Amino acid sequence: MLEAGSPAPQLVLEDTDGQTVQLPGHHAVLLYFMRSTTCPVCRRHVRSLAADAAALEAAGVRILIAVPEDRATAAAWRAEQEIPFPVLTTPRGTPHERAGLNRAVFGALQRSGSILVDARGVVRHAHSATLPTGSYDRAGIAAAVAARGAPA
Repeated sequence: MLEAGSPAPQLVLEDTDGQTVQLPGHHAVLLYFMRSTTCPVCRRHVRSLAADAAALEAAGVRILIAVPEDRATAAAWRAEQEIPFPVLTTPRGTPHERAGLNRAVFGALQRSGSILVDARGVVRHAHSATLPTGSYDRAGIAAAVAARGAPA
């Protein structure tokens, strides 16, 4: 898993419309990696992100959700759940693998977590967990956003 202060990995993902999203980009980004679109705990974390969206966006942070499923599954889930953020996946493999969130416990459990990357491509917060209950560090994200100050 990445560490705060390290350079962000170059990630080339695609959204549910098939458009390429390259990270890092020109904006600060909070990328939340869901264990799966069927995980009820991860879904609750996405609702928390939606509740925090105005404050994060006011701080210049764009919210993105990464899922391990294929684009069609991601698109259906996004539409059904009315997810207000771009949902990202990859044509091969998973976004999780590309960010170092490999499966744990003999490859049976998909790790989930979040990465806050500033506009310069530096990781400002990184948190992951094997169990989804520990994958969303709301206080840690808020502290990292506050520490980085004005939008870059």
